[in-house]
Amino acid sequence: MTTAAYEHLAAALDRLPNGFPRTPAGTEILILKKLLSPEEATLAGQLSGTLEPADEIAARLGRPAGEVRTELLDLVRRGAAWLDKEGGKLRFRLAPFIVGLYEGQLERMDHELAHLVEHYMLDGGAAGIMGPEPALHRVMPTQGTVKSEWILPYDDVRALLLEAKSFWVRDCICREQQKHMGHPCSFSTHVCLSFSSSGRPGEITQEEALAILEQTEKEGLVHTVSNVLEGHSYICNCCSCCCGILRGVTVYGLKNSVAAANYYAVIDAAACQGCGTCVERCQMHAIALVDGVAVVDLERCIGCGLCVSGCPDGVPRMERKPADAIVRPPDNFTAWERVRLQNRGLAE
Repeated sequence: MTTAAYEHLAAALDRLPNGFPRTPAGTEILILKKLLSPEEATLAGQLSGTLEPADEIAARLGRPAGEVRTELLDLVRRGAAWLDKEGGKLRFRLAPFIVGLYEGQLERMDHELAHLVEHYMLDGGAAGIMGPEPALHRVMPTQGTVKSEWILPYDDVRALLLEAKSFWVRDCICREQQKHMGHPCSFSTHVCLSFSSSGRPGEITQEEALAILEQTEKEGLVHTVSNVLEGHSYICNCCSCCCGILRGVTVYGLKNSVAAANYYAVIDAAACQGCGTCVERCQMHAIALVDGVAVVDLERCIGCGLCVSGCPDGVPRMERKPADAIVRPPDNFTAWERVRLQNRGLAE
């Protein structure tokens, strides 16, 4: 009976657009058992990707509405459910495993969970979650690396923070996981930004959020956001040694696990001094020194602009892709989910 609750929840998670595929070793069930009690798993398994009021969920389960509402709020705090307060009435839905439940485990990440997640991703979890399109995340170019007349409105990472009213910062769950794997990261950990236009109290100021953005660019981290046109709420600052989205390319061999920006790097061979700074800063290993000159592998370049911002001689530049190669992200999360379900063969 206990295992059945986790099996049911795993199936519910895999019906979401993000996916939660089963693996040969069944590690996904061990992860859920680590994160949720049987009672929590039973309730979470009754949720779907559709927002519902607590009283409707309670009526379906034949349980008191107040009791179910309290338990649903606990699931939200555990990262297993999402909450919407639009219209003044609380509505709940099941949170995806990624991005969702996994990211909510900062305080619970330990040696066991880190290894379970790593094994799950290597055993097919990564392919099932990050393989389908549209990708979970897309790349935003480093500030100032694309000509102002070229940059598309939805590719301006600084604008996201300038338009927001409230800001938070937290540790990177991926670097925390890799630390427990015995691979501590040399990049800063406390740099994952979230923001809101609602005006509710934040933890840091806009100026502090912008400073973190600049700090991560100096360090050589890639900005990624939800792969949508509107409705952003966070900016991840990613390294390919820890962050799952970029490791999708560098470790799991999933070429499109992140949606590349609509730009690419160009390096003038005649001007390149061969210092290797761009090679060191490229998270995707897309630049190599060939006969003392930096050469870009356009098959691996994701258009992050870190080579441009870091070159001491100002040699690299960003070019915008041709019109027929420009990829416009889905309008919003609802549209993203709809296309994802279609591509996974789950659309009704």
